[in-house]
Amino acid sequence: MTGTPRTDTGRLMELLSVSLGAYYGDFTLAAASENLTASQGKALTVLRRGPAAMRSLADTLTCDASNMTGIIDRLEKRGLVRREPSPSDRRVKNVVLTAEGERVTDALRARMSATREGLERLSAQDRDTLHSLLERVFVSQ
Repeated sequence: MTGTPRTDTGRLMELLSVSLGAYYGDFTLAAASENLTASQGKALTVLRRGPAAMRSLADTLTCDASNMTGIIDRLEKRGLVRREPSPSDRRVKNVVLTAEGERVTDALRARMSATREGLERLSAQDRDTLHSLLERVFVSQ
């Protein structure tokens, strides 16, 4: 059988691992530049999408709820987030980014130069294709 050689799933998984390692290293340095841990930076990034309940944040970040409480306590002390009651269940506290939290989150992304430079090497069409593929694989489940 002739045609285009196929990349097996194992090779794709290895490339994703290398890619995520590079991304995570870049993200960790950006977070450190704002005096944040990587976990604090990840929490801010998730909250940039919108308010979230503490349990939801812990699930998204795959960490224990008690660990999430400590992360949010430290972010709240810096004025980057605030807790507010959920409009649908007063027993639940939602975590919301403050204006300063939004600024810091945007600064993290702006400081991720290695990731940004890598993505900017792609053509606009390739970036659109990558976006579509990543969304299909990881978002539209």
